[in-house]
Parts: sequence; C-alpha cells; structure tokens
Amino acid sequence: MDVVIHRIRLRDGVDPARFEAWVREVDYATCPRLPSVRAFGVHRVSTERDAPFHYFESISVTTPDEFSRDMKTEAFQDLVAAFDTMATVVDEMSGELLEPGYQARS
Repeated sequence: MDVVIHRIRLRDGVDPARFEAWVREVDYATCPRLPSVRAFGVHRVSTERDAPFHYFESISVTTPDEFSRDMKTEAFQDLVAAFDTMATVVDEMSGELLEPGYQARS
C-alpha cells in the first residue's frame, strides 16, 4: 500500500472551523466513492495564521495508478474544487510502506 502526504495551508481569511467542518462532513464522506482510498485522515498542526502549514493529510491508497484513476472522477474533482477555495497544498510526498510495519493489537 502506498501513502500520500500533503501539507496544507489555509488561504487568507478562511476560518479553520469552516475547513474542519468541510473535512468531516464532505471530504471524509466522499472517501467510500473512491475505491483506491484505503484510509484517509487530516491532522491539525497549527491554527496560527503565519504557520508554514496548518494541516497535513495522509492518504493510504491501493496503488498510485488506481488513485490516479480515482482523481479523474467527478467525486474527486468536486473535492478539489471545494478544497481550492479554502486551502492549498504546499508540499506533497508519497512512498511505499516497508512491510510489514507495526500496528498495536487491541
């Protein structure tokens, strides 16, 4: 599984509460319509206006090619259009997990 990490900066004048509500109500809710997305989370880093970035998101995908196909869908393009009114991606990185990784057992 591959992971894509985006560092996100809010546009000037955008209320963090507005962005966070959109993430919870729209962004997360759209994920089931994107078959390549296995896990997705947005993390708050800072709400200070002058911070280099305010959030980062982690997107676990089946493969980069399948995610690229999902990025062309109407559902994904709708997310991009809304996101672009509130924020911008200031940095992106991606990579493949060195298996098996670690996960605590419940």
